[in-house]
Amino acid sequence: MLKDNNQKIYSVAHFSFFEKIVLKKRIEMTNVIKEFLNEKSIKDILDVGSTEDDDNVSSNYIVKNIGKFKEYKSISNQVIRSNFFTHKLTKSITENFSDEEIQNFGSDLVISNATIEHVGSFENQVKMCNNIINLSRKYFIIITPNRFHPFEFHTKIPFIHWFPKKIYRKILNLIGLSFFAQEKNLNLLSEYDFKLIMKKLNQIDYSIKNIKFFFIKSNLILIGKKSFKDS
Repeated sequence: MLKDNNQKIYSVAHFSFFEKIVLKKRIEMTNVIKEFLNEKSIKDILDVGSTEDDDNVSSNYIVKNIGKFKEYKSISNQVIRSNFFTHKLTKSITENFSDEEIQNFGSDLVISNATIEHVGSFENQVKMCNNIINLSRKYFIIITPNRFHPFEFHTKIPFIHWFPKKIYRKILNLIGLSFFAQEKNLNLLSEYDFKLIMKKLNQIDYSIKNIKFFFIKSNLILIGKKSFKDS
């Protein structure tokens, strides 16, 4: 996701220590997804919220490592130049999509990692999920950090994100983290929030899995499917 000053969220204090932790967690998430996809018929994948960063090993790690498929597509508000993706669309996932865009970028599996917490308001998060479902032909997977894990990896500060959001944002402003104090840049979700979003989208068949960091849920993995007979 783009920052106000044209920097990227991935570039903020992404030191090697944290990069190692992020990579380890993404390997774990990839394994969860691979287990789910085992023996399922998937021809193409759409990655929502791809990063243009190629410096960190963890960047776009999940979509690159969950299996070998015919086509890899990307929708992102960043300009994606990687040749890994066969089709690329520079657009926010919270915008409206034309029938032609849905036709061209619709895929058997739509996956989005560490994006929904950066699209702004709860209403935008609902719209993002609705667009992902519309772009999915079979399955969709949405991954986000758990708001109620003690450590918050964007700010690198523990516990203060447990305060009510208005208080949390005031604290971030006071300590010089004004970018993350803005809802449009960081709006963390809990498992309850995920369920509220799915409730807004009516009867969607989904489950929420997780991985843990220090024995506490650190990342939530929502796995949903459209109504169809897999072949």
